[in-house]
Amino acid sequence: MRFATWDADGVVFAGVVSDAGLHALPARTTVLDLVRAGLPAALEAGAAALEGPAVPVSDVRLLPPLEAPTVRDFVAFEEHVEGVVKSMTDGVVVPEWYQAPTFYFTNPYALVGAHDDVPVPPGSKLFDFELEVAVVIGRDGASLTPEAAPEHVFGYTVLNDWSARDLQRREMKVQLGPAKGKDSATTLGPWLVTADELEPYRDDEGFLALDMRVSVNGTEIGQDLLSNMGWPFEELISYASRGTVVRAGDVLGSGTCGNGGCLGELWGRRGEHTPPPLRPGDVVEMTVEGIGTIRNRVVPGPDLPPIAPARPRPRTRKRPA
Repeated sequence: MRFATWDADGVVFAGVVSDAGLHALPARTTVLDLVRAGLPAALEAGAAALEGPAVPVSDVRLLPPLEAPTVRDFVAFEEHVEGVVKSMTDGVVVPEWYQAPTFYFTNPYALVGAHDDVPVPPGSKLFDFELEVAVVIGRDGASLTPEAAPEHVFGYTVLNDWSARDLQRREMKVQLGPAKGKDSATTLGPWLVTADELEPYRDDEGFLALDMRVSVNGTEIGQDLLSNMGWPFEELISYASRGTVVRAGDVLGSGTCGNGGCLGELWGRRGEHTPPPLRPGDVVEMTVEGIGTIRNRVVPGPDLPPIAPARPRPRTRKRPA
């Protein structure tokens, strides 16, 4: 089943997606409510909603499928890491990448819908996309084993981790981040597909072998299989919950796929900014097999004053008398 959230004439609805369109759930019910209620209850509510009238998807503005309490984003594709490391640091993949899946927390307030415009972050000249799939946690858990993790999965959605590579490069030289290089926008959508619908795509090693594609202005830039992740989602969930908790509604991104899943990877491999950084007017389209398509137009961002540098300080330890 596919769950969506949308805006129709200023009113927000949550509901179920069918071939006929969008079927609203009872008023004030959110997709996050359904996720927290558990998959069986969500499927029952969705089945009831399908009995109601349908609104064409073209008549509404799709919002992110749910208001995620937290968003973790992993870096699980070796091929992506190889290219981006060359682009960002002129180095090689560190041995530590292979030892455990790594993630950062990104901004849950910056989530945008499947067809929303995306402004260029202030001050950025190297704006980039990142093609990913995200898993949505369906049940609270702590220190989960990979074997227990499937019981905590609600479903999956497409994720575009928009990235200001120049801002990211400066931040990560300070051994922190990414922060402002990543928090301007993250697309989620077009809807949240329940885990059972994607089981037919699982390969013999337990990975989801979904085809992933991204294009800019109609020209395909990258294509990969989700099964090229270094760890399956169950191990990412286990690591995220290690010594702490994950809660229903939390979003965990796979990290960017390889073979052109972002421009930064290609820049690193080619030693030049080819294809060029994203500019206002560019349209980025991503399609993941079994889930759907998101399509965002890049628009100008706000023109803000420059950032003030740090002031030299005397390092005195007492206030003047």
